[in-house]
Amino acid sequence: MTDLPHVTWLKAFEAAARLNSFSAAAEELGLTPAAISQQIRLLEKHLNTQLFRRLPRGVALTDTGQAYAQPIRKSFIDMQQATAGLFGKKRKRVVRVRASISCAALVIAPQLGRFQAAHPDILVELTTSIWANRFDEEGLDIDIRYGGDWQESEVLHLGHENAVPVCSPGYLHDLGGSPSIHDLAGSDVVQIFGSETDWGRLSELHGLNLQTPADWLKADSSLLALQTVAAGHGVTMVLESFARQYIEQGLVVVPTAFKLPKRRSHYIVINDRAGQREEVKTFCNWLLALYQSLT
Repeated sequence: MTDLPHVTWLKAFEAAARLNSFSAAAEELGLTPAAISQQIRLLEKHLNTQLFRRLPRGVALTDTGQAYAQPIRKSFIDMQQATAGLFGKKRKRVVRVRASISCAALVIAPQLGRFQAAHPDILVELTTSIWANRFDEEGLDIDIRYGGDWQESEVLHLGHENAVPVCSPGYLHDLGGSPSIHDLAGSDVVQIFGSETDWGRLSELHGLNLQTPADWLKADSSLLALQTVAAGHGVTMVLESFARQYIEQGLVVVPTAFKLPKRRSHYIVINDRAGQREEVKTFCNWLLALYQSLT
C-alpha cells in the first residue's frame, strides 16, 4: 500500500483521462489546468511512466495510460458505490403487513399513498389471505384479523363496524327505485361465506320479519361480492368500511337505512418479535386513525 500514488494525483488522472483534457478536468474538480498538469506530472514521476502525450492542442493517453485509466476509473466507481451504500441515504425500514383480501384491497391499499407520503422512510409490504389466525409466515410483523381471542400479547381493536345492504344503481332501478327491505331480502342475494346469518340478524334486530333470503350466489370474500353486485345485478350485505370506496365512486348505493352492528371486529395483531420496532408502531397508529375515520 505504501507504493500507491497519492489519491489526489489519481483523481486528476482519472478526470483528465475520462474527459481527454486537462482543462475540462480542472473545471470538473474546481482546480486550475496548471494544478491538474502538476498532479499528473507527479503521478508520472511516481510511476516512472508517461501517461499522456502532450499535443499542440490537448492531450492523449499513451497505451500505458489507457490501460491504467480503466482500473483507476473502476476503483473510484467502486468507492463511490460503497460509500453511498453504507453511509448515504438510509435504507427504508420495512413493515410486513398481512390482511384479508377484502380489507387489504378495499380499506388499506387505497390509503397507502398517504402513509408513504407521510413516512417516506418506511416501506410497507402488503400481502393478503382469505382466512388467517396465526403468524405462519416468517418475518411478518402485523396481521389484520377479523374476530378475536388470539394468543399474541399485543392486539389492538380497530373499532366496531356495521354491515349494510348494497346494490348497483341499475339494480336499484330494476327493483322499482325505492325498494323496501323486504324487496331487497327477496331479490337475488349474494351471500358472503361466514356472514350467512346477517340477514336474519338484521330482521331480528329491527323486528322486520324478513324471509330467509335464497342464495343467488355465494362469494368467499366481500371484495368478490362487491364486484359482483357492482357489475349490475344482485344485492349483498357487506361492511360499510369495505363498501365505502364503491359508494363514493357511485358503483353501488345503500338502498335502505337499516344497518346491522357486527358482533365481530377487525383487530391489529402484532407479532411478538416486532412490536418494539418504531416503524411497526408508526404503521399501527396510522391504521388505528384510518379505521377511526371510517367508523
